[in-house]
Amino acid sequence: MTVRANQLAGLADAIHRVSRFDAPADSVLTTFFRAYAAMGQRDRAFVAEGTYAYLRRKRSIDALAATTDPHKLALCILVRELGHSVRELQPLVREHDAAWLADFKFRARGALPPAIASDLPDWLWERVRAAFGDSDAMGLARALQTQAPFDLRTNPLKTTRDQALDALRADHLAADATPYAPLGLRIVGRTSLVNHPWLVDGRIEVQDEGSQLVGHVVAPRRTEMVVDFCAGAGGKTLLLGALMRSQGRLYAFDVSAKRLSKLAPRLTRSGLSNVHPQVIAHERDAKVKRLAGKIDRVLVDAPCTGTGTLRRNPDLKWRQTPADVAELTAKQARILDGASTLVKAGGRLVYATCSILPEENDAIVADFLAAHPTFEQKDASAELAHAGIAVDTGPFLRLLPHRHGCDGFFAAILERTK
Repeated sequence: MTVRANQLAGLADAIHRVSRFDAPADSVLTTFFRAYAAMGQRDRAFVAEGTYAYLRRKRSIDALAATTDPHKLALCILVRELGHSVRELQPLVREHDAAWLADFKFRARGALPPAIASDLPDWLWERVRAAFGDSDAMGLARALQTQAPFDLRTNPLKTTRDQALDALRADHLAADATPYAPLGLRIVGRTSLVNHPWLVDGRIEVQDEGSQLVGHVVAPRRTEMVVDFCAGAGGKTLLLGALMRSQGRLYAFDVSAKRLSKLAPRLTRSGLSNVHPQVIAHERDAKVKRLAGKIDRVLVDAPCTGTGTLRRNPDLKWRQTPADVAELTAKQARILDGASTLVKAGGRLVYATCSILPEENDAIVADFLAAHPTFEQKDASAELAHAGIAVDTGPFLRLLPHRHGCDGFFAAILERTK
């Protein structure tokens, strides 16, 4: 596709705005597009794709371009990430930038120091390298530089995966089954399904395969009482309700009424009748205390750095610091401790994050078990195998983009002894 001058200008402006890192990138782009209401859908897609490509590759692009000029950075993205040739862009290049752009293309072929090539800030690269070793860390970093797949989940109350695949393929979408999650669908290539009838009526939902596998680790049964302790907009809540076949009782707790309000329309179209959303003030809320020792399964999808989702949310790596990690780990420990009071004898507590950092995952679980001798860890891989899901990452569920193709997720099964 030939790039037009207005598209280049829009991309440069968007890069300038998101580079302030004063708000999440998706919010910044929403505000940006609202200000340019006349911008067409294709132009919006072009700007969004280029902006996220820049955020994913920011460190290496900045190093190679040696500039903070948004116009030049936009040109670099078009050449290095989106496959446009220097010759093709000549009509859009200011005369004094032509030689610079040609030189940039030459430099882009060279090797960079590992920390810069990883496109991670120094502090995060060092933690990833310490956790995974040099070669595996770079493999993970390269996976995080790529665009995430578009994953969906079938709603088994309304359809089957085969029926959903047939319908999507009939609409000329390159859809296939996800390799692990039994309800998952994956669409290759860029597409928008916002107004697709199957999404509108709840037969399918947008959900990454890794997120789906966390739900299968919880493995709720039909007649049980279950709590999604940090439900947010309810992606995992809806899966848990579907696995329960809309039976039993499922509480969706969250401290944010705004986040929880996003569950309401999704819940309506899902067909579920067993979900009970409730806003709580904190992990020791009276609504929590009333259910102490009564719950069969509790999912704690804890607030975290989101480092496993950097393909989708690349601005996170530039907006967070080690101090944020320390603050989050303290919060994670408090939430897990509070949620554990709900679990009945013989019940299951699942701690999960979309982080790849050990201090948010393994360390939180180790400290919890040391302080709570009535809980013991169970094998997540064995639980998945029981459900016919062939992914073995050991006692913990540990999903990584470069190994499993989905977002990075962690989950641990903690059961209260009888």
